[in-house]
Amino acid sequence: MAGRGNGPAQLLVVGANHRSSTVVLRDEIYVDDREMPGLLLGLKKMGVHQALVLSTCDRVEVQAAAMDAEAAARKITDFLAARAETKEMGMSEQFYTHCGDRAARQIFAVAASLDSQIIGEPQVLGQLKASHRLAKAAGMVGPELEAALQAAYGVAKQVREQTAIGERPVSMAAAAVQIARDIHGDLANASAILIGDGEMGEMVAEQLRAGGLGRLMTTAPTSARGEATARRLDCHLVAYDRFAASLPECDIIVVSLGARHYTLSAKMIEATLKRRRRQPIFIVDGGVPGDVEPAVERLDEAFVFGLDDLERVAFEGRASREAVASEAWAILDRGLEDFLRGRAERRAVPAITALRKHFETVRREVLNANTGAGPDEVSRRLIKRLLHEPSKMLRAGAAANDPDAERVVRRLFGLGRDRSGPRGRHKGGDAK
Repeated sequence: MAGRGNGPAQLLVVGANHRSSTVVLRDEIYVDDREMPGLLLGLKKMGVHQALVLSTCDRVEVQAAAMDAEAAARKITDFLAARAETKEMGMSEQFYTHCGDRAARQIFAVAASLDSQIIGEPQVLGQLKASHRLAKAAGMVGPELEAALQAAYGVAKQVREQTAIGERPVSMAAAAVQIARDIHGDLANASAILIGDGEMGEMVAEQLRAGGLGRLMTTAPTSARGEATARRLDCHLVAYDRFAASLPECDIIVVSLGARHYTLSAKMIEATLKRRRRQPIFIVDGGVPGDVEPAVERLDEAFVFGLDDLERVAFEGRASREAVASEAWAILDRGLEDFLRGRAERRAVPAITALRKHFETVRREVLNANTGAGPDEVSRRLIKRLLHEPSKMLRAGAAANDPDAERVVRRLFGLGRDRSGPRGRHKGGDAK
Protein backbone atom coordinates (compact mmCIF):
# COMPACT_ATOMS: atom_id res chain seq x y z
CA MET A 1 0.00 0.00 0.00
CA ALA A 2 1.41 3.39 -0.97
CA GLY A 3 2.28 5.65 1.93
CA ARG A 4 -0.25 8.24 3.03
CA GLY A 5 -0.10 11.35 5.13
CA ASN A 6 -2.97 13.43 6.45
CA GLY A 7 -5.28 14.59 3.66
CA PRO A 8 -5.01 13.94 -0.08
CA ALA A 9 -1.64 13.91 -1.84
CA GLN A 10 -1.00 16.36 -4.68
CA LEU A 11 -0.19 15.20 -8.22
CA LEU A 12 3.19 15.99 -9.74
CA VAL A 13 5.08 15.11 -12.92
CA VAL A 14 8.84 15.37 -13.48
CA GLY A 15 10.51 14.37 -16.72
CA ALA A 16 12.60 15.01 -19.79
CA ASN A 17 10.96 14.66 -23.19
CA HIS A 18 11.65 15.32 -26.88
CA ARG A 19 10.94 19.03 -26.46
CA SER A 20 12.79 19.74 -23.22
CA SER A 21 15.94 17.63 -23.52
CA THR A 22 18.63 16.23 -25.76
CA VAL A 23 18.63 12.67 -27.07
CA VAL A 24 21.89 12.12 -25.17
CA LEU A 25 20.26 12.91 -21.82
CA ARG A 26 17.21 10.76 -22.52
CA ASP A 27 19.41 7.83 -23.55
CA GLU A 28 21.45 8.10 -20.36
CA ILE A 29 18.48 8.23 -18.00
CA TYR A 30 16.44 5.63 -19.94
CA VAL A 31 14.97 2.92 -17.69
CA ASP A 32 14.29 -0.59 -18.99
CA ASP A 33 11.83 -3.00 -17.38
CA ARG A 34 14.58 -4.89 -15.53
CA GLU A 35 15.69 -1.71 -13.76
CA MET A 36 12.19 -0.55 -12.89
CA PRO A 37 11.71 -2.34 -9.53
CA GLY A 38 15.02 -1.00 -8.22
CA LEU A 39 14.25 2.50 -9.45
CA LEU A 40 10.83 2.48 -7.80
CA LEU A 41 12.42 1.26 -4.58
CA GLY A 42 14.87 4.16 -4.79
CA LEU A 43 11.99 6.63 -5.09
CA LYS A 44 10.25 5.03 -2.11
CA LYS A 45 13.42 5.35 0.00
CA MET A 46 13.49 9.06 -0.90
CA GLY A 47 10.00 9.44 0.57
CA VAL A 48 8.03 9.35 -2.70
CA HIS A 49 5.43 6.66 -2.02
CA GLN A 50 3.17 7.09 -5.08
CA ALA A 51 4.97 7.04 -8.43
CA LEU A 52 5.32 5.34 -11.79
CA VAL A 53 8.16 5.75 -14.27
CA LEU A 54 7.32 6.01 -17.98
CA SER A 55 10.41 5.46 -20.13
CA THR A 56 10.08 5.59 -23.94
CA CYS A 57 12.08 6.91 -26.88
CA ASP A 58 10.31 10.27 -26.47
CA ARG A 59 10.49 10.71 -22.70
CA VAL A 60 11.55 9.56 -19.27
CA GLU A 61 8.83 10.81 -16.95
CA VAL A 62 7.85 10.21 -13.33
CA GLN A 63 4.15 10.63 -12.61
CA ALA A 64 3.59 10.80 -8.88
CA ALA A 65 1.58 12.08 -5.93
CA ALA A 66 2.98 13.49 -2.69
CA MET A 67 1.90 15.60 0.27
CA ASP A 68 4.59 18.19 -0.52
CA ALA A 69 4.64 18.07 -4.32
CA GLU A 70 7.31 20.74 -4.83
CA ALA A 71 9.76 19.09 -2.42
CA ALA A 72 9.11 15.69 -4.01
CA ALA A 73 9.66 17.17 -7.49
CA ARG A 74 13.09 18.47 -6.48
CA LYS A 75 14.06 15.07 -5.13
CA ILE A 76 12.89 13.31 -8.30
CA THR A 77 14.76 15.76 -10.54
CA ASP A 78 17.99 15.14 -8.62
CA PHE A 79 17.33 11.40 -8.68
CA LEU A 80 16.91 11.31 -12.47
CA ALA A 81 19.83 13.66 -13.10
CA ALA A 82 22.09 11.38 -11.04
CA ARG A 83 21.50 8.63 -13.64
CA ALA A 84 23.16 10.68 -16.38
CA GLU A 85 26.80 9.89 -17.02
CA THR A 86 27.64 13.18 -18.69
CA LYS A 87 27.07 16.13 -16.38
CA GLU A 88 26.17 18.83 -18.89
CA MET A 89 25.98 22.48 -17.90
CA GLY A 90 22.37 23.40 -17.27
CA MET A 91 21.33 19.74 -17.37
CA SER A 92 18.66 20.29 -14.70
CA GLU A 93 17.00 22.83 -17.01
CA GLN A 94 16.21 19.97 -19.40
CA PHE A 95 13.74 18.52 -16.87
CA TYR A 96 10.21 19.86 -16.61
CA THR A 97 8.08 19.90 -13.47
CA HIS A 98 4.29 20.14 -13.18
CA CYS A 99 2.32 20.17 -9.92
CA GLY A 100 -1.38 20.08 -9.10
CA ASP A 101 -3.81 20.69 -11.95
CA ARG A 102 -0.96 21.11 -14.47
CA ALA A 103 0.35 17.68 -13.52
CA ALA A 104 -3.09 16.17 -14.06
CA ARG A 105 -3.25 17.77 -17.51
CA GLN A 106 0.18 16.34 -18.37
CA ILE A 107 -0.88 12.84 -17.33
CA PHE A 108 -4.03 13.15 -19.47
CA ALA A 109 -2.04 14.50 -22.45
CA VAL A 110 0.48 11.66 -22.31
CA ALA A 111 -2.27 9.01 -22.12
CA ALA A 112 -4.13 10.57 -25.07
CA SER A 113 -0.87 10.78 -27.08
CA LEU A 114 -1.17 14.55 -27.44
CA ASP A 115 2.22 15.17 -25.85
CA SER A 116 4.05 12.75 -28.16
CA GLN A 117 6.53 13.57 -30.88
CA ILE A 118 4.07 11.92 -33.27
CA ILE A 119 0.59 12.99 -32.17
CA GLY A 120 -1.85 10.11 -31.91
CA GLU A 121 0.69 7.28 -31.70
CA PRO A 122 -1.08 4.28 -30.15
CA GLN A 123 1.94 2.78 -28.38
CA VAL A 124 2.27 5.35 -25.58
CA LEU A 125 -1.02 4.40 -23.90
CA GLY A 126 0.07 0.77 -23.72
CA GLN A 127 3.46 1.83 -22.37
CA LEU A 128 1.79 3.97 -19.70
CA LYS A 129 -0.47 1.09 -18.65
CA ALA A 130 2.56 -1.24 -18.45
CA SER A 131 4.37 1.29 -16.21
CA HIS A 132 1.22 1.55 -14.10
CA ARG A 133 1.17 -2.23 -13.60
CA LEU A 134 4.85 -2.31 -12.58
CA ALA A 135 4.31 0.51 -10.07
CA LYS A 136 1.22 -1.19 -8.68
CA ALA A 137 3.15 -4.43 -8.21
CA ALA A 138 5.76 -2.46 -6.26
CA GLY A 139 3.08 -0.95 -3.97
CA MET A 140 3.69 2.52 -5.40
CA VAL A 141 0.17 3.45 -6.52
CA GLY A 142 -2.11 5.14 -3.99
CA PRO A 143 -5.66 6.48 -4.43
CA GLU A 144 -4.67 9.91 -5.81
CA LEU A 145 -2.42 8.56 -8.58
CA GLU A 146 -4.79 5.70 -9.35
CA ALA A 147 -7.75 8.07 -9.76
CA ALA A 148 -5.79 10.35 -12.11
CA LEU A 149 -4.61 7.44 -14.28
CA GLN A 150 -8.06 5.87 -14.58
CA ALA A 151 -9.54 9.23 -15.58
CA ALA A 152 -6.71 9.72 -18.10
CA TYR A 153 -7.41 6.31 -19.66
CA GLY A 154 -11.07 7.24 -20.03
CA VAL A 155 -10.19 10.49 -21.81
CA ALA A 156 -7.71 8.69 -24.08
CA LYS A 157 -10.49 6.30 -25.11
CA GLN A 158 -12.81 9.21 -25.88
CA VAL A 159 -10.14 10.88 -28.02
CA ARG A 160 -9.68 7.66 -30.02
CA GLU A 161 -13.39 7.07 -30.45
CA GLN A 162 -14.51 10.64 -31.13
CA THR A 163 -11.71 11.93 -33.38
CA ALA A 164 -9.74 10.70 -36.38
CA ILE A 165 -6.43 11.23 -34.59
CA GLY A 166 -5.33 7.61 -34.92
CA GLU A 167 -6.68 6.79 -38.36
CA ARG A 168 -3.82 7.89 -40.62
CA PRO A 169 -0.33 6.32 -40.66
CA VAL A 170 2.45 8.59 -39.46
CA SER A 171 5.58 6.54 -40.13
CA MET A 172 6.78 4.98 -43.37
CA ALA A 173 6.43 1.48 -41.95
CA ALA A 174 2.89 2.22 -40.75
CA ALA A 175 2.11 3.73 -44.15
CA ALA A 176 3.21 0.48 -45.80
CA VAL A 177 0.83 -1.49 -43.56
CA GLN A 178 -2.06 0.83 -44.40
CA ILE A 179 -1.42 0.49 -48.15
CA ALA A 180 -1.16 -3.28 -47.79
CA ARG A 181 -4.59 -3.32 -46.14
CA ASP A 182 -6.02 -1.07 -48.88
CA ILE A 183 -4.84 -3.56 -51.52
CA HIS A 184 -5.36 -6.91 -49.78
CA GLY A 185 -7.85 -6.26 -46.98
CA ASP A 186 -7.39 -8.41 -43.89
CA LEU A 187 -3.68 -9.16 -43.61
CA ALA A 188 -4.38 -12.39 -41.75
CA ASN A 189 -4.98 -13.95 -45.15
CA ALA A 190 -1.85 -12.44 -46.75
CA SER A 191 1.72 -13.68 -47.16
CA ALA A 192 4.86 -11.57 -47.47
CA ILE A 193 8.55 -11.97 -48.12
CA LEU A 194 11.37 -9.72 -46.93
CA ILE A 195 14.33 -9.69 -49.31
CA GLY A 196 17.47 -8.34 -47.64
CA ASP A 197 18.23 -7.12 -44.13
CA GLY A 198 18.06 -3.35 -44.54
CA GLU A 199 16.73 -1.46 -41.53
CA MET A 200 13.70 -0.01 -43.31
CA GLY A 201 12.74 -3.37 -44.77
CA GLU A 202 12.87 -5.03 -41.36
CA MET A 203 10.81 -2.22 -39.81
CA VAL A 204 8.13 -2.70 -42.47
CA ALA A 205 8.16 -6.46 -41.89
CA GLU A 206 7.77 -5.95 -38.12
CA GLN A 207 4.85 -3.57 -38.67
CA LEU A 208 3.19 -6.05 -41.03
CA ARG A 209 3.48 -8.75 -38.38
CA ALA A 210 2.07 -6.37 -35.76
CA GLY A 211 -0.74 -5.57 -38.19
CA GLY A 212 -1.83 -9.21 -38.31
CA LEU A 213 0.10 -10.57 -41.31
CA GLY A 214 -0.68 -14.26 -41.79
CA ARG A 215 2.71 -15.50 -43.04
CA LEU A 216 6.19 -13.99 -43.37
CA MET A 217 9.30 -15.32 -45.12
CA THR A 218 12.74 -13.77 -45.43
CA THR A 219 15.84 -14.19 -47.54
CA ALA A 220 19.24 -12.51 -47.92
CA PRO A 221 22.30 -12.91 -50.20
CA THR A 222 24.38 -13.94 -47.18
CA SER A 223 22.97 -16.98 -45.39
CA ALA A 224 24.24 -15.85 -41.97
CA ARG A 225 22.44 -12.51 -42.31
CA GLY A 226 19.31 -14.23 -43.53
CA GLU A 227 19.35 -16.63 -40.58
CA ALA A 228 19.82 -13.76 -38.12
CA THR A 229 16.87 -11.85 -39.64
CA ALA A 230 14.70 -14.98 -39.58
CA ARG A 231 15.46 -15.42 -35.87
CA ARG A 232 14.67 -11.79 -35.07
CA LEU A 233 11.39 -11.91 -36.97
CA ASP A 234 10.60 -15.51 -36.00
CA CYS A 235 9.79 -16.44 -39.59
CA HIS A 236 10.68 -18.95 -42.31
CA LEU A 237 14.02 -18.56 -44.18
CA VAL A 238 14.13 -19.02 -47.96
CA ALA A 239 17.41 -19.70 -49.80
CA TYR A 240 18.39 -16.58 -51.72
CA ASP A 241 19.04 -18.42 -54.98
CA ARG A 242 15.50 -19.82 -54.89
CA PHE A 243 13.46 -16.85 -53.62
CA ALA A 244 12.04 -16.08 -57.09
CA ALA A 245 10.18 -19.40 -56.98
CA SER A 246 8.46 -18.27 -53.77
CA LEU A 247 7.20 -14.95 -55.14
CA PRO A 248 3.88 -16.28 -56.56
CA GLU A 249 2.91 -17.23 -53.00
CA CYS A 250 3.48 -13.66 -51.82
CA ASP A 251 0.91 -10.88 -51.73
CA ILE A 252 3.52 -8.45 -50.40
CA ILE A 253 7.19 -8.15 -51.34
CA VAL A 254 9.49 -5.99 -49.22
CA VAL A 255 12.93 -5.60 -50.75
CA SER A 256 15.68 -3.76 -48.89
CA LEU A 257 19.11 -4.53 -50.29
CA GLY A 258 20.37 -1.31 -51.89
CA ALA A 259 22.36 -3.37 -54.40
CA ARG A 260 23.93 -1.84 -57.52
CA HIS A 261 21.59 -3.87 -59.71
CA TYR A 262 17.84 -4.38 -59.68
CA THR A 263 16.82 -7.27 -57.42
CA LEU A 264 13.29 -7.36 -58.86
CA SER A 265 13.11 -7.06 -62.61
CA ALA A 266 10.03 -6.41 -64.75
CA LYS A 267 10.46 -9.85 -66.33
CA MET A 268 10.51 -11.55 -62.90
CA ILE A 269 7.40 -9.74 -61.66
CA GLU A 270 5.54 -10.29 -64.94
CA ALA A 271 6.14 -14.04 -64.61
CA THR A 272 5.03 -13.91 -60.96
CA LEU A 273 1.79 -12.11 -61.84
CA LYS A 274 0.97 -14.70 -64.51
CA ARG A 275 1.40 -17.51 -62.00
CA ARG A 276 -0.80 -15.56 -59.55
CA ARG A 277 -3.50 -15.24 -62.23
CA ARG A 278 -3.12 -11.47 -62.13
CA GLN A 279 -3.84 -11.16 -58.40
CA PRO A 280 -2.24 -7.89 -57.23
CA ILE A 281 1.16 -7.64 -55.55
CA PHE A 282 2.19 -4.84 -53.24
CA ILE A 283 5.93 -4.13 -53.52
CA VAL A 284 7.84 -1.98 -51.02
CA ASP A 285 11.16 -0.79 -52.44
CA GLY A 286 13.19 0.05 -49.35
CA GLY A 287 16.59 0.04 -51.04
CA VAL A 288 18.90 3.04 -51.59
CA PRO A 289 19.50 2.96 -54.50
CA GLY A 290 16.23 1.33 -55.47
CA ASP A 291 15.98 -2.45 -55.77
CA VAL A 292 13.01 -2.54 -58.16
CA GLU A 293 13.36 -1.95 -61.91
CA PRO A 294 11.29 1.14 -62.85
CA ALA A 295 9.49 -0.81 -65.58
CA VAL A 296 7.75 -2.87 -62.87
CA GLU A 297 5.56 0.16 -62.10
CA ARG A 298 4.04 -0.08 -65.59
CA LEU A 299 2.76 -3.62 -64.96
CA ASP A 300 -0.93 -3.92 -64.18
CA GLU A 301 -1.59 -5.32 -60.69
CA ALA A 302 1.93 -4.45 -59.48
CA PHE A 303 1.79 -1.62 -56.92
CA VAL A 304 5.29 -0.30 -56.23
CA PHE A 305 5.95 2.16 -53.39
CA GLY A 306 9.42 3.52 -52.79
CA LEU A 307 10.68 5.37 -49.70
CA ASP A 308 9.61 8.74 -51.13
CA ASP A 309 6.08 7.43 -51.70
CA LEU A 310 5.83 6.05 -48.17
CA GLU A 311 7.21 9.27 -46.69
CA ARG A 312 4.57 11.27 -48.56
CA VAL A 313 1.77 9.06 -47.18
CA ALA A 314 3.25 9.33 -43.68
CA PHE A 315 3.55 13.12 -43.98
CA GLU A 316 -0.10 13.38 -45.01
CA GLY A 317 -1.02 11.24 -42.00
CA ARG A 318 0.95 13.48 -39.63
CA ALA A 319 -0.69 16.59 -41.11
CA SER A 320 -4.11 14.99 -40.71
CA ARG A 321 -3.44 14.23 -37.04
CA GLU A 322 -2.21 17.75 -36.39
CA ALA A 323 -5.44 19.07 -37.91
CA VAL A 324 -7.64 17.16 -35.46
CA ALA A 325 -5.39 17.80 -32.45
CA SER A 326 -7.43 20.85 -31.34
CA GLU A 327 -10.57 18.70 -31.29
CA ALA A 328 -8.74 16.13 -29.17
CA TRP A 329 -7.47 18.82 -26.78
CA ALA A 330 -11.05 20.05 -26.32
CA ILE A 331 -12.13 16.54 -25.30
CA LEU A 332 -9.16 16.34 -22.94
CA ASP A 333 -9.96 19.68 -21.30
CA ARG A 334 -13.57 18.66 -20.71
CA GLY A 335 -12.47 15.37 -19.19
CA LEU A 336 -9.88 17.15 -17.05
CA GLU A 337 -12.50 19.61 -15.79
CA ASP A 338 -14.78 16.73 -14.80
CA PHE A 339 -11.92 14.99 -13.01
CA LEU A 340 -10.83 18.08 -11.09
CA ARG A 341 -14.41 18.93 -10.11
CA GLY A 342 -15.05 15.37 -8.94
CA ARG A 343 -11.82 15.36 -6.95
CA ALA A 344 -12.76 18.66 -5.29
CA GLU A 345 -16.22 17.34 -4.44
CA ARG A 346 -14.72 14.24 -2.85
CA ARG A 347 -12.74 16.46 -0.51
CA ALA A 348 -16.04 17.66 0.95
CA VAL A 349 -17.19 14.13 1.82
CA PRO A 350 -15.73 14.11 5.38
CA ALA A 351 -17.44 17.42 6.19
CA ILE A 352 -20.74 16.21 4.71
CA THR A 353 -20.49 13.01 6.74
CA ALA A 354 -19.76 14.97 9.91
CA LEU A 355 -22.72 17.30 9.21
CA ARG A 356 -25.12 14.39 8.73
CA LYS A 357 -23.86 12.75 11.92
CA HIS A 358 -24.32 16.02 13.83
CA PHE A 359 -27.89 16.48 12.56
CA GLU A 360 -28.76 12.89 13.43
CA THR A 361 -27.32 13.31 16.95
CA VAL A 362 -29.37 16.49 17.50
CA ARG A 363 -32.52 14.80 16.16
CA ARG A 364 -32.18 11.91 18.61
CA GLU A 365 -31.44 14.21 21.55
CA VAL A 366 -34.53 16.33 20.84
CA LEU A 367 -36.75 13.28 20.44
CA ASN A 368 -35.46 11.69 23.64
CA ALA A 369 -35.89 14.93 25.63
CA ASN A 370 -39.43 15.56 24.37
CA THR A 371 -41.11 12.19 24.41
CA GLY A 372 -44.48 13.63 25.47
CA ALA A 373 -44.53 16.61 23.13
CA GLY A 374 -46.53 16.75 19.92
CA PRO A 375 -44.99 16.80 16.42
CA ASP A 376 -45.19 20.60 16.05
CA GLU A 377 -43.43 21.23 19.32
CA VAL A 378 -40.72 18.63 18.61
CA SER A 379 -40.08 20.07 15.14
CA ARG A 380 -39.84 23.64 16.54
CA ARG A 381 -37.33 22.56 19.18
CA LEU A 382 -35.36 20.60 16.58
CA ILE A 383 -35.16 23.64 14.29
CA LYS A 384 -34.08 25.81 17.20
CA ARG A 385 -31.25 23.42 18.09
CA LEU A 386 -30.08 23.08 14.48
CA LEU A 387 -30.10 26.84 13.90
CA HIS A 388 -28.24 27.65 17.12
CA GLU A 389 -24.71 27.60 15.67
CA PRO A 390 -25.57 29.35 12.33
CA SER A 391 -27.44 32.06 14.25
CA LYS A 392 -24.54 32.49 16.64
CA MET A 393 -22.15 32.86 13.69
CA LEU A 394 -24.43 35.45 12.02
CA ARG A 395 -24.68 37.57 15.16
CA ALA A 396 -20.91 37.44 15.70
CA GLY A 397 -20.31 38.44 12.07
CA ALA A 398 -22.74 41.34 12.31
CA ALA A 399 -21.08 42.56 15.50
CA ALA A 400 -17.70 42.48 13.80
CA ASN A 401 -19.04 44.14 10.57
CA ASP A 402 -18.04 40.97 8.67
CA PRO A 403 -20.37 40.47 5.66
CA ASP A 404 -18.79 37.07 4.84
CA ALA A 405 -20.66 35.34 7.66
CA GLU A 406 -24.03 36.24 6.16
CA ARG A 407 -22.90 35.33 2.64
CA VAL A 408 -21.69 31.89 3.81
CA VAL A 409 -24.96 31.12 5.58
CA ARG A 410 -27.05 32.30 2.62
CA ARG A 411 -25.02 30.15 0.19
CA LEU A 412 -25.06 27.17 2.55
CA PHE A 413 -28.84 27.17 2.91
CA GLY A 414 -29.68 28.46 -0.58
CA LEU A 415 -31.41 31.59 0.74
CA GLY A 416 -30.53 33.86 -2.16
CA ARG A 417 -30.05 37.61 -1.80
CA ASP A 418 -31.86 39.71 0.79
CA ARG A 419 -34.18 41.83 -1.36
CA SER A 420 -35.73 43.87 1.45
CA GLY A 421 -34.49 47.31 2.41
CA PRO A 422 -33.94 48.81 5.87
CA ARG A 423 -36.43 47.49 8.46
CA GLY A 424 -37.91 45.21 5.79
CA ARG A 425 -39.74 47.98 3.83
CA HIS A 426 -40.29 47.25 0.14
CA LYS A 427 -38.24 49.38 -2.23
CA GLY A 428 -39.70 51.00 -5.29
CA GLY A 429 -42.76 53.06 -4.23
CA ASP A 430 -46.13 52.53 -2.59
CA ALA A 431 -48.34 49.67 -3.59
CA LYS A 432 -51.61 50.76 -5.11
